[in-house]
Amino acid sequence: MKRLLIVVTALVLLASCSSVKKTETAINEGDFDQAINIAVENLVDGKNSKRNQEYIPLLERAFKKATEQDQMQLQRWQLDPNPAVLEPIYETYLRMDRRQNRIRPLLPLKSLKNNRLAQFEFQDYHSEILASRTILSDYLLDNSKEAIAVATIMESREVYNDLRYLDKINPNFRDTRALMQQALEQGTHYILVGLQNQSQTVLPERLEEELLNFSTYGINDQWTQYHNNKINALDYDYDLDIIIDRIVISPEQVLQKELIKEKQIKDGFIYEYDTNGNVKKDSLGNDIKKDKFITIKANVIQNTQLKESNVNAIVQLKDKRTLQVVDRFPVNSSFVFTYIYGSIYGDRRALEANYLETLNPQSVNFPPDEQMVYDTGEDLKLKIKQILNRLTYN
Repeated sequence: MKRLLIVVTALVLLASCSSVKKTETAINEGDFDQAINIAVENLVDGKNSKRNQEYIPLLERAFKKATEQDQMQLQRWQLDPNPAVLEPIYETYLRMDRRQNRIRPLLPLKSLKNNRLAQFEFQDYHSEILASRTILSDYLLDNSKEAIAVATIMESREVYNDLRYLDKINPNFRDTRALMQQALEQGTHYILVGLQNQSQTVLPERLEEELLNFSTYGINDQWTQYHNNKINALDYDYDLDIIIDRIVISPEQVLQKELIKEKQIKDGFIYEYDTNGNVKKDSLGNDIKKDKFITIKANVIQNTQLKESNVNAIVQLKDKRTLQVVDRFPVNSSFVFTYIYGSIYGDRRALEANYLETLNPQSVNFPPDEQMVYDTGEDLKLKIKQILNRLTYN
C-alpha cells in the first residue's frame, strides 16, 4: 500500500511539472492567453495547494504581458482610419475584460513561498466596450445598407453574415433584422421544379406528387429553395425539370424448375459387433452403439413469378437568366417483383429451414403496371436526391 502511494504521488508530481512547463513554454512563445488558461485551470483545483504555487507567478507574468500586448495593439488601431480595424478593436476590449473575469474569482491569490499577494492591475473596460460596439454597429449597418443595394447573390450572403454578426453583438440594433431578411432573400437561389412525362405511359398520380414534393428530399437549405408551385412575385434563378423519358414494363412470367435435394439424417442407432458376431462391450459392460444414418430425398417443383419495370429519366437544370441548359443528368431506375411458390414431393426434412420459409404454397396476383411504376419511383427519388446533393448553383 505504501509503495502504491509513492507511485501515485510521483505521477501527480510528474503531471504537475509537465503542466508548469507547458505554461512557461506558452509564455515564451507569446501565447499568453493559453498560459493563463493552464494556470487558472490548475489554481481552480486548489489555489492554496503547495504543488500549484508555481502557477501564481506564471499567471501574474502572463496576464501582464497579455494586457501590455493588447494595449499596444489598440493604440496602433486607434490611429488607423481603416474601418476594418473596428471589429478587432471591439473584440480586443471584450477579450481583455473576459481575461480579467477568469482570474477575478481566484483572488486573493497568496504566494506562500514569498508570503505575498499576487498583483493584477485590473481595469474597467465597460465604457470602451460599449463605445467600440456602437461605432462598429453603426459601420456594419450603414455599410450593409450600401452593399445590399447593388449586391450579387454571393455578395448578399456576405452581407448577411456581417449582419448576423452585428445581431449577435448588438441584438435588434435599429433595422438590422429587416436588412438581414432582405440579404437572405437576395442571397437565396430559388429553383422552380417541374415534371415532364415524355413516355407513352401514364404516371401514377401519387408518384407525380412525390417526385415534385422536394420537402421529402431533405435538400432545402438556407441558400437554396425548391418550389413545385410557382410564386408569381418571385424571380426564379433556375428551372429544374424531371423528364420521364421512357417506361418499360416486362410481361408477367412464371419460371419453373425442378430441384432434387438429398440429406443424411440420424435415424436411431445400431450395435457394434466384433469379428465373432458378438455385440461389443465398453469398460463397464454396456453394449456399444453407434448412430444410424439414412439418406432422405425431396423433389421440389419451384415456380418463380417475375415482373420488372424500368424508368429512364433526365434531370435538367436551366438558367432562367440566360435560358441555357447548364446540366443534364440521366437517371435509370428499376424494380423487380419476384415471388416464389412450389410443391414438395418426398421428405421435407431434406430441405433447409430458410428455404422452406421462402417457398410459398401458392401463387399470388401480379402487381398491376401502375403499382410497378410507383415502386420504381422509390428508387428514382433516391437517385434524383443524390444528383441534387451534388448540384452547385452560381
